[in-house]
Amino acid sequence: MDATALRAMQAPIKDHYKQDPKAAMITLKAKGAIDDVNIACKVETGRALAVAGLHPATGGSGLELCSGDMLLEALVACAGVTLKAVATALDIKLKSGHVFAEGDLDFRGTLGVAKDAPVGFAQIRLRFDVDTDEPQEKLDQLLKLTERYCVVYQTIKSGPPVEVTMARA
Repeated sequence: MDATALRAMQAPIKDHYKQDPKAAMITLKAKGAIDDVNIACKVETGRALAVAGLHPATGGSGLELCSGDMLLEALVACAGVTLKAVATALDIKLKSGHVFAEGDLDFRGTLGVAKDAPVGFAQIRLRFDVDTDEPQEKLDQLLKLTERYCVVYQTIKSGPPVEVTMARA
């Protein structure tokens, strides 16, 4: 896909959202079922069933997916798609590219071993390695716009309010 095709594909969508801003507000959903035998949660991904469980550092077998890894994978996926879309829109030629995310966790926090240890990632690092002949100023613009438009990155960075409830089934 080139910049012209991308603009043509997105133009009617953008016009629709300009005319009807409420149409752009969409609720994304995720659903999972608590496993009745193992310490695991079966998450419906829309393409397959992902089974999330405890990380080996908290006693898990390592056979199930770690939700922390899944968060980083979602960041990599979103950032990679955003980078490619922005590069396409700006006609920035990429020969190839890789996206890496890593995050530091102190598992004492999630296990309740040390009250001063944080629960969650202490730091997340996102890196893009791109093979391109484009000048540095274009790459700087590509990075800036990728950060600006990556939904998962902005969500993690901004920390929106999260509401948690519990109900009887």
